[in-house]
Amino acid sequence: MLDISKSIKVLDDNDISDNILHYEYNTKHLLSLIEKGIDKDDPLYLSSFRSFEGEVFENFIYEKLLRYAQNNDDIVKFVLKGYHQNRFKSLPNTLSISEKQQIVYRTKSREISEFDAMFITKNNELYFVEMTLVKSVLKLRKRLRKKKALLEIVFPNYEIKALIILNDGATGVKQFPDYCKIWFTEEFSAQKVLDYIILNKNIKKDKTLQPKDKIKSKKMVEAHSLKLHPFRYYNTMSWITKILRSHKKYILDMNFLYNHKIQRYHNLYNKFYIGFLHVGDVQKLLSLDLSEYDSSQRVVVALEKKHTDEIVLTYYIQLNRKTLYLYSFNDEGVLSKEKKDPYGITVTEVFHMNKMMDESYLLTFGNLKVIKRLLKEKFTSS
Repeated sequence: MLDISKSIKVLDDNDISDNILHYEYNTKHLLSLIEKGIDKDDPLYLSSFRSFEGEVFENFIYEKLLRYAQNNDDIVKFVLKGYHQNRFKSLPNTLSISEKQQIVYRTKSREISEFDAMFITKNNELYFVEMTLVKSVLKLRKRLRKKKALLEIVFPNYEIKALIILNDGATGVKQFPDYCKIWFTEEFSAQKVLDYIILNKNIKKDKTLQPKDKIKSKKMVEAHSLKLHPFRYYNTMSWITKILRSHKKYILDMNFLYNHKIQRYHNLYNKFYIGFLHVGDVQKLLSLDLSEYDSSQRVVVALEKKHTDEIVLTYYIQLNRKTLYLYSFNDEGVLSKEKKDPYGITVTEVFHMNKMMDESYLLTFGNLKVIKRLLKEKFTSS
């Protein structure tokens, strides 16, 4: 049984030596605020400290899980990260360790998902772990859906589950799906760790610090040692787009779209790209100033899956390799424009799909109306 231990519940640190003090923390901004005398109630300080505290909490719980796994007969494999593993470089199209020593799955150029921890049970269950201090966890659901979908694709022989570790008082937990196991700990504080960092920030090596206590067990495995089912992120994305648009009679193959296996990919990608229009075709829809664009500028159309499972149309305008804007409508029909992270995976996705789509993927405004109607009918009838 994967029940929380009392030691984890009360955040007992007696069995982890000084291990959390051996981790590297991104405290440059936080320390600069302290040096400036910024008040602890200032929003800038609170935001920076909470980010730091989240890092410490993740490392603390990971250390506790290492020892929990060592002593739990139900757990047969536990994936190492941080200074516990052998620092293999990040590898494409497999689980590996990132430069920040986190468990990740990535393509050649972009990280797809990061996992706080991961283990396998004797019942052929693969658990991924999410640890957070955020009190409202509703936004976590979308991340869970993506991570579960990815693991189901690359580990088809395991039943994928999630272990969610929260502080007492977290809200929204009833919204978690059935595959989630929820643990609650007492309130966590990283103040002692911050005090230690401040005290020793000018010391290269603290001789009073206890050495790293590493767990030695056959259960402990390197991320890259887990055998995965082959999966090519962009190749699969292109294949889905081609099939969606290849129906002989209809603009979109709705049966293919709503196939449960394809919806698993939708949970991973969150959006399928289905074609494009030119800016003049959607000038009114997206409130565009045509003087800002070349007449041949494409507007890429995507089917985005919302957290409610409703599928809606969204629109992307990519001005260059790193400049991408998302246009979308909320439930009240209000248009919003968002500049996407130039180093995020969506920028790369749109660039890739734009290159793939020839003139056969050109859509009309009439096509958009039909697709919207079909999507709305499907959602309201389900």
